[in-house]
Amino acid sequence: MEDKKYSLWLSGLPQIGSRRYTALIEYFGSAKRVFESSRNELFESGILSGKLVDLVISKRDIDKIDRYLKKVKENDIKVYTIDEEGYPQNLKNIYDPPPVLYVRGNIESSDECAIAVVGSRKASDYGLKTGERLGMDLAEAGITVISGMALGIDSAAHMGALRSGGRTIAVFACGLNYVYPKSNYNLAKKIIKHGAIISEYPLGIAAAPQNFPARNRIISGMSRGVVIVEANEKSGSLITADFALEQGRDVFAVPGNIGAPNSRGTNELIKSGAKLVSCVDDILEEYGIQAIDFKTSAGIEAFDEIEKSILTFISGSGRSMDEIIEHLGLETGLILSKTVQLEIKGSIREIDGIYYSC
Repeated sequence: MEDKKYSLWLSGLPQIGSRRYTALIEYFGSAKRVFESSRNELFESGILSGKLVDLVISKRDIDKIDRYLKKVKENDIKVYTIDEEGYPQNLKNIYDPPPVLYVRGNIESSDECAIAVVGSRKASDYGLKTGERLGMDLAEAGITVISGMALGIDSAAHMGALRSGGRTIAVFACGLNYVYPKSNYNLAKKIIKHGAIISEYPLGIAAAPQNFPARNRIISGMSRGVVIVEANEKSGSLITADFALEQGRDVFAVPGNIGAPNSRGTNELIKSGAKLVSCVDDILEEYGIQAIDFKTSAGIEAFDEIEKSILTFISGSGRSMDEIIEHLGLETGLILSKTVQLEIKGSIREIDGIYYSC
């Protein structure tokens, strides 16, 4: 962390931003060299105004930096600089990548195959169900689901991925010692266990309006494509779609009622060339990925009729034991026994002690 701490220091300075950070590293060679440079050297670089030079010099407090590093460690946060192994490759290749990424949880190589699902905070029931379904189906196909953990569509997509036992990543518009919105605290804890929460913002930075558009470029930047589920004409989700187009990512949109305000943005995207999405196959076929047929994953002939009925009912979505019992209408003890046998065979799995999924 000795060299990395200077990167954290520089990237966390107010008004520096990712572009000035990159320019300073290119000019001086390292963040440590920026820390050690004189006022004249900093000013002569032509990158910083006199006011910013004074700011940089005033923030040179090694003890404070070391205390900050200790806080990062205490919060179980990993830090990746852009030139470091572990930094997401997809994100590294965008126009304006964050120089430092804070991570709680784990980023894996499989996350390079990721799809973002975003949409309105004030989503309709149709939108929420669609967002959750897409999150579930993408995760079950081995795709990491990325979103911003906002209320509405974002949260539904995260919950869908978690319900299926898949991976999901939430991109924050604040430091990772905050959860925004606060009502998603438990959701954030689950995401950390089955993926990661990430941010470019240092600890102590609260969510602010200007942070969300910058956050959106990371959502699209980490993804191969972006799905917009519901969006009005001024939705922040459309900003994510714009970033996706700039970054060469695919843009998908779910159609909606032509009279509904939350469908105006998505329907306009489709008119402008976004691919219409009515089910997960519309996304997967774009990348040559086949949806997994969970009913035949172990050979349907390997199961008796009751086991087949259970597999068919829960295929493609998580179901609770109560739902399974109600659907099959059989004796509870028999269904419990068959469910245990399917778990032993590895054909189904229990999720969060509540749901069963293939």
